[in-house]
Amino acid sequence: MRDLISNVQRVHLGSLTMSGTGTLLSGYVDTLGFDGATIELVCNVVTDAGAAGGFTATLQESADTAGASATTVAAGGTVGGANTIAVTSDDADHSIAGAIGYRGGKRYLGLTITGTTGSDAVVTVMATLGKPHRAPTTYVGTKVART
Repeated sequence: MRDLISNVQRVHLGSLTMSGTGTLLSGYVDTLGFDGATIELVCNVVTDAGAAGGFTATLQESADTAGASATTVAAGGTVGGANTIAVTSDDADHSIAGAIGYRGGKRYLGLTITGTTGSDAVVTVMATLGKPHRAPTTYVGTKVART
């Protein structure tokens, strides 16, 4: 069996508290030095997913750390064509809501989470980087702030 811990890096992009229709931004993961990236949304506590549409996390990319530079990743820039993760169940506590595999070429990735009327939840955003240019990697990485 091959060692995986020396060939991936995990980055905690933030624990975010959602209330209502606001928009939340995770930190960025810097993909420099890696050829594979997956962003995961973990539901810690979902008191209320919100209106029928629940809340939605959208994958964004940027060439720099400026928050204003972030754009939504096109469906063709993801594995499987999905660039969002939706949570519609009030019973999604302590679960992995989903993950998005990235195929694009921008350096910085993060999630933008948008609630609907009544959304009330605490979520965590994680990134996994793989296919490193040089191994071994440092398993625990550091998020980059959106400026």
